[in-house]
Amino acid sequence: MVKTIDLNFLEKPKSIAAFAVADEAGYTLVECGPYSTHDTLLRGLAEHDIEPQQVHTLLLSHIHFDHAGAAWWWARQGTQVYVHPRGHKHMLDPTRLYNSARQIYGSRMEELWGKMEAIAPERLTAVDDRQVVERGGRRWTAHHTPGHASHHIAWQLDDAVFTGDVGGCRINGGPVVPPCPPPDIDSEAWHESIARLRSLDAARFYLTHYGEITDVNDHLNELGDRLDSYLQWMEPYYRDGARAETVEPLFKQFYSGELREAGVSEADLESYLAANPPYMSVTGLLRWLRIRDERAAADA
Repeated sequence: MVKTIDLNFLEKPKSIAAFAVADEAGYTLVECGPYSTHDTLLRGLAEHDIEPQQVHTLLLSHIHFDHAGAAWWWARQGTQVYVHPRGHKHMLDPTRLYNSARQIYGSRMEELWGKMEAIAPERLTAVDDRQVVERGGRRWTAHHTPGHASHHIAWQLDDAVFTGDVGGCRINGGPVVPPCPPPDIDSEAWHESIARLRSLDAARFYLTHYGEITDVNDHLNELGDRLDSYLQWMEPYYRDGARAETVEPLFKQFYSGELREAGVSEADLESYLAANPPYMSVTGLLRWLRIRDERAAADA
């Protein structure tokens, strides 16, 4: 039922996936990846005898480039795009989103993500929490699941959940790791979202990074534990006022070392690094620790 398409991001296999699901009207696509991998997605769909015009629906987990960057192309060819209400305005006009990303990635924007253009209002639908979207005879339930991003949806179809990034990254049976980029990381909300995912009693998750997993409860336990361990590792650097650029090589060493100790191959480690760059998590985790303390001070 679910066709997993490897977008081969930065020529790293199993770093980003899109998923095509057949239905009575054609196909629903969950995630589309960045425009930089758009041709790879089209080739992957063609390998399953799927033409772009057969894709009537695109469900986005959130609006980060690696998940939603090419959504505008699908909207222009007639696909209806569904997104979290907090992400809706940025899909209508991605200028601010794109310019913010350019400040981070600079000259690598085109290589990493490609262009991102506006979606016409009639092609874009905001979806509320627990809202059911009926398309092609299938019923998709949207679960608002913040933590990684405030504009995050996990999409449930029967006993399967497409977890976006709130379900973590896990490549080739390796450890599950939480991607923690700025600006929306919130560990308290993330743990609540993990509880929501657990409550769905799913038989399988489809991870954008990467693919199907069936040991759902163990996966969620490991995800929550590792999120906490990352924060515990980062706390002393935060307390010392360390700058992100000082911490980045140290965290990369810690992150990569954990994966190697778990038996992750060097090739798969490269895919982990492409899917979840550690330097992004340093900035995100430091920012969250500051926000956490500001909240605590305000509540005192």
